[in-house]
Amino acid sequence: MSTEAQDQREALGARLRVFRKGAGYTSGRAFAAAAGWHESKVSRIEHGRQKPSEEDLRVWCEATGQQDQVADLIAVLRHINELWLEWKRQLKDGATSRQQKAIPVYAKTKLFRIWHPTLVWGALQTADYAADTFKQVVNFYDIPDDIESARDKRLERQKYLYEGDRAFHVILGEQALYSNFGGRNVMLEQLEWLLHVMRLPRLSLGFVPRAAPLWIWPGNSFSMFDSRLVLVETFSAELTVSKPSEIETYIKAFGLLKRSAVYGDSAKELIRGAIRYYDRY
Repeated sequence: MSTEAQDQREALGARLRVFRKGAGYTSGRAFAAAAGWHESKVSRIEHGRQKPSEEDLRVWCEATGQQDQVADLIAVLRHINELWLEWKRQLKDGATSRQQKAIPVYAKTKLFRIWHPTLVWGALQTADYAADTFKQVVNFYDIPDDIESARDKRLERQKYLYEGDRAFHVILGEQALYSNFGGRNVMLEQLEWLLHVMRLPRLSLGFVPRAAPLWIWPGNSFSMFDSRLVLVETFSAELTVSKPSEIETYIKAFGLLKRSAVYGDSAKELIRGAIRYYDRY
C-alpha cells in the first residue's frame, strides 16, 4: 500500500477513535463489546492496520451517535480503496474498460514522464505487440477475452503523440528491446516502429543500457501525468499516487533514471542491436 493510502487509513482511524471516546467508551475493549466485535479489531482499525468495511462504519457511527457522519466516512473509505486498485477487480469484465479509463487522463495531460524497465510503453506499441501483451493479461488474470478491443483502445492513445503541445519523456530499460512479445516478426516490427517514432519532436525516448551505472534501482514501472498523478503497476494491483510529497519522490526517481539513460544516436544503436539480434533469431 502507498504511504498516501496508509496515511489516509490512519487519519480515518483517528477520526473514529475521537467518535468512540466522545461517546464515553474509554477503552477499545468496551466499544468492541458494545459492537459485538473482537477487541483487537477496534485497535487495528483505529491505528490504520485494518481497513474497516462500509458496514463497520455504519455500526461505529450508530454506536457513537454519529449517524450523520456515515455518508462522509464511506466516501473517505471509497477514496482509500481507489488509491490501490486490484487488477482482478479492475479487469473483471476484460481489459478494454481499463484502457478506456486511461484516455481522459491522457487527453488532459501536457507532460508525460514514463519509466518501464522491461517492455515498450503502451502508446509506443504496435498493434501486434499490444495484442500479445493483452493475451498475457487475459491468461494471467483469467479474465474475459477482449484482446482486440483492448488493443484498439490502447492504440487510441497514440493520437496524443501528434496532437496539441504535449511533451513525452519516456525511458525504457534496454531489456524492453529484447522482451519477446509475439515472436521474431512482431519484435522486428516493434523495433522498427521505435526508430520511426523517435523522430517525433514531442517525444524524448531514452534507454537505460543493461550495463549503465545506476543512480537508483530500477523498481516498478510508473507513468507520471504532469505533476498531479502517478500510476505504478505491480502484478497484483495498480497504485494511484496523488499526494504532492509522494509525486516529488517519483520526479526525483525519474531524474536519477534519466542520468543513466542514453538518447539520440546511442539510443538508436541499442535498437539496431536488438534488430540484429532478432534478425538472427
